[in-house]
Amino acid sequence: MRALVQDMGVDHPATPAVVVSNNADAGGIAWAQAQGIATAVVDHRPFGNDRPAFEAALSVALAPHAPDIICLAGFMRILTAGFSDPWAGRIINIHPSLLPKYPGLDTHARALAAGDARHGCSVHEVTAVLDAGPLLGQADLAITPDDTAESLAARVLKLEHQLYPAVLRRFAAGDRSRVTLHG
Repeated sequence: MRALVQDMGVDHPATPAVVVSNNADAGGIAWAQAQGIATAVVDHRPFGNDRPAFEAALSVALAPHAPDIICLAGFMRILTAGFSDPWAGRIINIHPSLLPKYPGLDTHARALAAGDARHGCSVHEVTAVLDAGPLLGQADLAITPDDTAESLAARVLKLEHQLYPAVLRRFAAGDRSRVTLHG
């Protein structure tokens, strides 16, 4: 989120409208407030397994800010079609793998266990199918013999901070062509 906001300078086709988190203690909330960006917290826990109710509360939090695009960043909640369908073509996410490989969790450990030579991250449009929306960009790097899941995660995170802003810049300008970066 910080990388996206910090990239939004004078020449950027987007401006941050609001930062919403499901965790009141998320560092991004305090940082966004310090930047003068509106924030909201919608804690998922009171909703239990009622995803539609949680998503309705998210929609209520977003509504006053009327965002054109939603960028998920570190938002570890699965969104249903009830939320993603109305935002179709306007909601994007970053994922720490070279999709379609390794949707879901533990991507770095899975890439290492598979003996992959390369790993990276992907930015995609969000659909109701987990990590399966159209790809907008990918960045990759070589896996080294001494990589651990933790070291690989740290290296991929650096790529995420380059890829996501590059994709958002194009996406906000109406360009859906794929961005490719190599580390």
